[in-house]
Amino acid sequence: MTLRERVENCIQEMLSHIESEDYAGYDPYDALNSPFVRRIGARSRWVRIAVTQLFRRSPVNLRPLFGIRKGHNPKGIGLFLWGYSKLYALYREDRYLERVDYLLDLLERLRSEGYSGSCWGYNFDWQSRTFLRPAGTPTIVNTSFIGHALLDCYEYTGLQRALDLAVPIKDFILNDLHRTPRGDTFCFSYAPIDTEAVHNANLLGASILARLTRYCDDERLVPNVLASLKYSVRGQRPDGSWFYAETGLQAWIDSFHTGFNLQAIRYILDAGLAQEHKDAYRQGVEFYARNFFLEDGMPKYYHDRVYPIDIHAPAQAICFFSGEGEQYRPLTDKILDWMLNHLYSGKGLFCFRKGRWLVNRTPYMRWSQAWAFHALTEYLSVQMEDNSHDATDA
Repeated sequence: MTLRERVENCIQEMLSHIESEDYAGYDPYDALNSPFVRRIGARSRWVRIAVTQLFRRSPVNLRPLFGIRKGHNPKGIGLFLWGYSKLYALYREDRYLERVDYLLDLLERLRSEGYSGSCWGYNFDWQSRTFLRPAGTPTIVNTSFIGHALLDCYEYTGLQRALDLAVPIKDFILNDLHRTPRGDTFCFSYAPIDTEAVHNANLLGASILARLTRYCDDERLVPNVLASLKYSVRGQRPDGSWFYAETGLQAWIDSFHTGFNLQAIRYILDAGLAQEHKDAYRQGVEFYARNFFLEDGMPKYYHDRVYPIDIHAPAQAICFFSGEGEQYRPLTDKILDWMLNHLYSGKGLFCFRKGRWLVNRTPYMRWSQAWAFHALTEYLSVQMEDNSHDATDA
């Protein structure tokens, strides 16, 4: 069986599972959805962090015992929408378009209310090291990923309401988020209630604004894209890498956030903007390819150590390198083959993490299933498009 055939089979198995669950599931960070955990953590940030990490790291899913129910995660719904839109573009089957309509309905209902434009958060309270973000608090990361899914949905299906949901994202990003200034640049905040300056969040926000320049006439877009992009390009290290953020507690270099940075910059370059940053982009791509994958395609979590292997690492790598052309086709295929061999449990389920000795097989709907689905459909979409071009050229 060819790699493409394995991908097609896996996608169909995933569809059976995610549709039977109505796209709802558990999340690695949903511990605070437990009534018991909320009570014990009501007054202590460190208790909330500790319990969240316990639930996330436990190889046994504790959530049913603590009253946590499966839920619809907006970012997961956006990733599923993205995948179904690609499947519809490939096969033109009504069943995929019907699911696209259903997922658009969900995204409309899950929007965060009370902000300037379209935006989305999580379906759980989330305690970071610095901020407590209540359920529904919109983030630039969630909103940007959903925005890219909506724009591709519009391009693949022609559904106007996908575009109508996407365009107001610009108003949320430009009006409701804080900015960390640095000279003639700035960094968008992660959410309206904090001032965290995180490179992947900043770049993702800039990338959706860049794509929206094609669909709306707003003179604010290009200057904000260029200023926020420049902030993170200046934060790029001499070897082409980025720290997650520039505070001492966040000075790590990991795989999938590196991929998010580069995918965001590629969107901006593809929009015809900031061509002066092509060299920085290419240096980042080379660092990503050289430092995060072993010879057999095994993805590393950090640039300087392997474990734990998180499903996000191969999934984002497959999404990114699928779009980098023939030069990276062998690497993409190796990563995909490794992911299917080592993180796929069968029956449409992908594992969350693989450690040196243990595998966490909890099938988190947003973190594992939605990301794997997005990666597989992206790979298939690019493969079939390339084959179509080859046939036309012949």
